[in-house]
Amino acid sequence: MDKTLIIAEKPSVASDIARALGGFRKHEGYFESDRHLLAAASGHLLEIHPPEGCEPKRGKWNLVNLPVLPPAFDLRPIARSESRLKILLRLIKRKDVAALINACDAGREGELIFRYIVQYSRTPKSIRRLWLQSMTAASIREGFTALRTDAEMRPLADAAMCRSESDWLVGINGTRAMTSFNSKHGGFFLTTVGRVQTPTLMIVVEREEQIKKFVPKDYWEIKASFQAAAGLYEGLWFDRKFKKNGPVSEGESRPEEAKPERIWSETQAENICEKCRGQPGAVSEESKPATQISPLLYDLTSLQREANNRFGFSAKRTLQIAQRLYEHHKVLTYPRTDARALPEDYLEVAGKTCSVLTAAEQYAPFARRILEENWIRPSKRIFNNAKISDHFAIIPTNVLPKALHADESKIYDMVTRRFLAVFFPPAEFLTTTRITTVREETFKSEGKVLVNPGWLAVYGKENTPGQQPALTPVQNGENVQTVDIAAERQQTRPPARFTEATLLTAMEGAGKLVDDEELRQAMSAKGLGTPATRASIIEGLIYEKYLVRRLRELEPTAKAFSLAALLRGLKITELCSPELTGEWEFKLKQMEQQRLVRTDFMREIVSMTVKMVEKVKNSEHDSVPGDFGPLEALCPKCGGEMREQYSRFQCAACGYFLWKNLAGRQFTAEEMNTLLSTKRLGPLTGFHSHKGRSFAAVIKLNGEYKIEFEFDGQRNMAAQTADKTREPLGACPICAAPVFETGSLYACEKAFGGAPTCSFRSGNIILQQPISREQMQKLLATGKTDLLTGFISRKGRPFKAFLALKDKKVVFEFLPRKSKPQKPASGGRNRQNQSTKKKDVKASGNADNDNLRAGRPAGG
Repeated sequence: MDKTLIIAEKPSVASDIARALGGFRKHEGYFESDRHLLAAASGHLLEIHPPEGCEPKRGKWNLVNLPVLPPAFDLRPIARSESRLKILLRLIKRKDVAALINACDAGREGELIFRYIVQYSRTPKSIRRLWLQSMTAASIREGFTALRTDAEMRPLADAAMCRSESDWLVGINGTRAMTSFNSKHGGFFLTTVGRVQTPTLMIVVEREEQIKKFVPKDYWEIKASFQAAAGLYEGLWFDRKFKKNGPVSEGESRPEEAKPERIWSETQAENICEKCRGQPGAVSEESKPATQISPLLYDLTSLQREANNRFGFSAKRTLQIAQRLYEHHKVLTYPRTDARALPEDYLEVAGKTCSVLTAAEQYAPFARRILEENWIRPSKRIFNNAKISDHFAIIPTNVLPKALHADESKIYDMVTRRFLAVFFPPAEFLTTTRITTVREETFKSEGKVLVNPGWLAVYGKENTPGQQPALTPVQNGENVQTVDIAAERQQTRPPARFTEATLLTAMEGAGKLVDDEELRQAMSAKGLGTPATRASIIEGLIYEKYLVRRLRELEPTAKAFSLAALLRGLKITELCSPELTGEWEFKLKQMEQQRLVRTDFMREIVSMTVKMVEKVKNSEHDSVPGDFGPLEALCPKCGGEMREQYSRFQCAACGYFLWKNLAGRQFTAEEMNTLLSTKRLGPLTGFHSHKGRSFAAVIKLNGEYKIEFEFDGQRNMAAQTADKTREPLGACPICAAPVFETGSLYACEKAFGGAPTCSFRSGNIILQQPISREQMQKLLATGKTDLLTGFISRKGRPFKAFLALKDKKVVFEFLPRKSKPQKPASGGRNRQNQSTKKKDVKASGNADNDNLRAGRPAGG
């Protein structure tokens, strides 16, 4: 009897399918029933590469070998998952297998994973597609009754392959060209670029440039207090003749800074105060009802954005949680979606989901009311096939969660309350605008009263019976007295740095920040990347050291500004323009809808790649223009003016120069000013050894004015002396002698010299986390630092910890782990009352060279 082979994307999904369909027996690496074989990939098993002879030998990264434009791409197994690929190939070739079913994730990447396996196997067997929106058993069984044909899925497969091949062409050629260009004068300065990654980076760079160029400007606001018959109220002065793009009172301001309540002259502000002080005023007031509808259902990007704003979750973390709620707990629908609506035939499903939610205490009152009031009705805002592509909005399934950890509960609660809220009526307010006129000067007072909470009730907002209006009541035309008035000096602020939430918004709008969520949704077809890839794009920029996280903000590094200067200088607009990259993403979507053919898209990508490489080949470092200027510090050799150029800092008088890049790290102008002025800088992180390992070090200018690394503070304590020109940091925990800073160490006074009598020492960089003098002082005084967030483990994973003194040694002290829900009759150890963990840093021993270069204390 012929069988059908089902290929899932992950082993856990294969297990779910086996349980849902039933009748499967488990074998080594696959399941089998009377009608089916069932096996799984583990993400991508194959990667594209040029055919033999097209790719230059590894290590030959120079412009002569570029561009690499393979006539076609071959596939090769990914080493770590080759064993799983062999199982699938063996099953595909079985004589009793007549057909294949693609059960990988229902999206572009899931299609690509399956298509590459089929292409590599060279099988002619027929293909059908399982397209799941939910991982419940009922949804899986229903999906198998509505399998899609191979012809239906070919456009999605074409788009997936175009995405893969275009990213390879731009990424490989761009990265090798930029790296070769930046490494012309020696060393190896890896400069990665990508079709979507680099335009995303440019959004952040341009914002940072706006911040750096911003010059704050003083303005004044006038606030007044008025006495009415019923009591006091406040008002804010405004210019009723204000026009956004016109002059502002006694001067003119840039349009983006101009607002009707801002006064740009202190004299004018004080004159208004004197004019109105103690004077009577007349009141006019208007109250009118206003409504506010609920937000749309979540797609992945809006979920990531709000989770970042509310909980500080990274986009990657939110996707991980949502994927687990979908795949493991089966309580959410498919999360990697760009839709914020449901299918038009989903009214019954929505009703069933509400019925299930009546069994959950926190959602029951709202779910019952929706059902009792019959609020689930046809609505193009909620149920709209035209607003759905491959997947619909993220909503809860008809399975209630049983044991979620804290972060999972937060995301589930966000989705479930949004689902319930969308069926509730609008919130109703009474808004009051009051204008007080004093000697022709106008003051505005506003109040807003919640009359009917509507959907806000789902989020705990209720109107209180007998609630007083926000403003002291007055009669229209009532005369009031100005009892207090003052002008307050304010300053304009630069644009805010991007957070992951605001960067996701900008990516969705191809670089344009759009606040209105329905307009933003309309623009999302031309966004940067897809909801499923945006998190990995941001993480990739952080991994490549183009961006750093500062709490919730994303800040571009010197490496990012250097790449921006290079791309602009060479006029490679394709990688500078978010709008153009958004157009490419739009074309991939058109391909999925059979409105564009694969060859046309790839022809455009190849043309762009060739032009990019030619521009790099025809350029030299000295010809790259940029926003460069003189340094504050003078030339250490002749005292001449030092000027910044694209690749170096050079003296205009004698030609002395220092390269910007050293061991894979780029210096900023501020760092170079410090080095030239003090002859010493650091410790600094971000250097990379010839083995590719990151390390931290102090750098200094030697007698020949060349840069040297300074490691001797760690390597040879016998040759060092305590730097007693600076105040000691505190008492040694071992012998109570003073602790001083020297080189890249904090050490006891008695730890120096040829015959040290004390062993206490600690690096001033530990696992790439700089330890400031203030933190070391706190450690010695109190036994514990503040929580430090910049540690990087040996495997490259960031973590946060305190440094603490234990047994007279410096150790890591971690925050207690959040307790996980305990399963009934679990034999596992209950972590709920687990004490704070500690781990020795061992900062005092001699380090081997690699640990030393990585900025790690010995054994750290």
